[in-house]
Amino acid sequence: MQDVNLIAEKKQLRNTAEKRRELLFQNKGISGSKTLAKNFCSTWSPAYGSTISAFWPFRTELDVRPLINHLYDLGYTIALPEIDSKYEPLIFREWNPRQNLIKDNYGVMCLPKTAKIKTPDWLLVPLLAFDKKGFRLGYGGGFYDITLKALKEEKNVFAIGVGFEGQMIERVPHAKHDIRLDAVLTEGAVFIMEENI
Repeated sequence: MQDVNLIAEKKQLRNTAEKRRELLFQNKGISGSKTLAKNFCSTWSPAYGSTISAFWPFRTELDVRPLINHLYDLGYTIALPEIDSKYEPLIFREWNPRQNLIKDNYGVMCLPKTAKIKTPDWLLVPLLAFDKKGFRLGYGGGFYDITLKALKEEKNVFAIGVGFEGQMIERVPHAKHDIRLDAVLTEGAVFIMEENI
């Protein structure tokens, strides 16, 4: 059970973070999405055949579609997340540019149930805010923390938060169950998190 004060602190921070991201999106949304692929490819070269999970942009999230199209063209398998049920890890389904998407119960675009399930090796993770230690503020459902915990127990996965550089804050409040990101990819820079901070 999360501490009541921590829940309240996160809730208040989410309101502030959403407003900040909205301004960043208005000012840097189009140009920012164009630089993501360059920043990713100049930093990482996943093994050939790797499955990279991404996300379809929602609200004012930084648009990763130019990046996932580029990664798809390079031969990587791209997967999109699906919420199966509360308190359960996300499911990832294989995406291609010709695939039709549908809206889930949260209004997020995802793949139909007919798309093949894949287990990602790399994950691109949306966020509202992040800090230099790799802690991420999400929407409050805990889906990525549950998912990353399960995946990291099964295999060596690499989780990259994706957002605007201006979404970085001094400290993201966190509990023991909150899973740190391995890195954060932004329109302006890449932040690699140190181990064992």
